[in-house]
Amino acid sequence: MYDIIILGSGPAGLTAAIYAARANKKTLIIAGDTLGGQTAEIANLENFPGYMGSGMDWIQTTLKQATGFGAEIVYASATDIKWDGNFTYTVQCDNNKTYTASAIIMGTGARARRLEIDGARELVGNGVSYCATCDGFFYTGKRVLVIGGGNSALNDALYLADLASDVKIIYRKSAFTRAEAIIRDRVAARENIHPIFNTELKSIRKKPDSDSGELIATTTNGDEIECDGIFVAIGHEANTDYLDEGIKRDDVGRIVADDLPAGLFVAGDEKSGIKMQVATAVGSGCSAAMDAIAYVNTKGN
Repeated sequence: MYDIIILGSGPAGLTAAIYAARANKKTLIIAGDTLGGQTAEIANLENFPGYMGSGMDWIQTTLKQATGFGAEIVYASATDIKWDGNFTYTVQCDNNKTYTASAIIMGTGARARRLEIDGARELVGNGVSYCATCDGFFYTGKRVLVIGGGNSALNDALYLADLASDVKIIYRKSAFTRAEAIIRDRVAARENIHPIFNTELKSIRKKPDSDSGELIATTTNGDEIECDGIFVAIGHEANTDYLDEGIKRDDVGRIVADDLPAGLFVAGDEKSGIKMQVATAVGSGCSAAMDAIAYVNTKGN
């Protein structure tokens, strides 16, 4: 049995693991299928104080720090959590194993919101992507669309502009008001990035008789845009499917921390009301860990 189990291996989860392990608590990180969550996909993490580099490098360094203090890690995903009503939580995972602890910190983060238009689901992995850093290389010298208007979409466009010959950003509003000014300025300075405002996509289909896999994206006003790939960045939804309906969530599935049972804590993008940034995830991971440590200490006396 563990003192503290941490669900998720992004900034919130790994920060919580550092604090829990340093407090001499037997700590397990249930990391998910892959390490690092969304942060691992960041090509250039430049707004976290004291660090500039790839998100994956930061994640790997932070994991090494946590395991150096004694935290254990298993690559699996939680499918269910049960509480005995007293001092034991049991986590069922998709590796057919269960793990028990006195306290749980949930930090499974969020996933990209899917584009719900005709053709989008069928073409995932075959022209439609939700990860520019994962798939951008395949579109070197080609024409791509980016869907969205926030920081994530504009950063994806900047990353793709170094690879693709032409990047169009499709955004439903008249300006990129949700994105930071510095990112907007960088986008405006790139000659091969072309915003298309007040536009939404209606459908995506393969171009007939195209040997190269070209796509045709149809807008809601009837225009057709030919491209080779489409990258979607339209927001996120919390990864909370493993929880039962008794856990209160907000309208995008993020957990309301004030209504959690004793011994259950939440951190990072999974937490309602938090700004979705690496820095805020780290802070909430620290806070959740300190609360979990205090809870375990109290119950252990």
